[in-house]
Amino acid sequence: MVELREFRIFSDLGPKELAELDGLVRKIKYGRGEIIFQEGAPAFGFYCIFEGRVKLVKRTLGGKKQILKLVGPGEIIGETTLFDKGVHVAYAKTIDKALVGFVERGDFFGFLSKNISVAFRLFEKLSEELKAFQCKLAERSYNGSKERLARIIIKLGESGIELSRTELAEMAGVSSKTAIRTLGELEERGVITVDDRKITVLDPKSLEQMAEPFPFTLSENLII
Repeated sequence: MVELREFRIFSDLGPKELAELDGLVRKIKYGRGEIIFQEGAPAFGFYCIFEGRVKLVKRTLGGKKQILKLVGPGEIIGETTLFDKGVHVAYAKTIDKALVGFVERGDFFGFLSKNISVAFRLFEKLSEELKAFQCKLAERSYNGSKERLARIIIKLGESGIELSRTELAEMAGVSSKTAIRTLGELEERGVITVDDRKITVLDPKSLEQMAEPFPFTLSENLII
């Protein structure tokens, strides 16, 4: 489990400020596969991930799903609605057991007005994620399914997160059928092995040659 001082956006705060912020955080325990907030629900604040892993998922009108990002300890979710007071455009669901802290919008803005460094860190984070989503959009347009899956498999291996084939497909933006076929091809070539949800990389160089990484490094507990 991480502490507040380990969150990037709070890294400039001193002990007194961290103690004040801690008083604003309502911590909630979630089991595996539980919903933290629903798509379309009114947003009243944001969430800090202290323990566990969470996926942010967007549904289409046709019922398909796209995993927008995976977050782990030290990351936040729901921050994109802080300033527009809108509704959540995706839903958040735990991948495993998680400890999540909720911070109400009004309380946070009051704290933010006295600790401007947090605002700069938050804008820095939002800017970085925007660039990552721009790269992913280009990836969806110009890269094939194999290249997209290769990048995601590399990132999952680095983080230790295990996804089902369906979730992997939703993360890479390909069909489940395509993901299963591609994984099978990679396994036949000896690049990976697949055991239920666990993918083991046997030939990282071959996988890296297929993938096109983002031109910058995201936090180790953030996968987009």
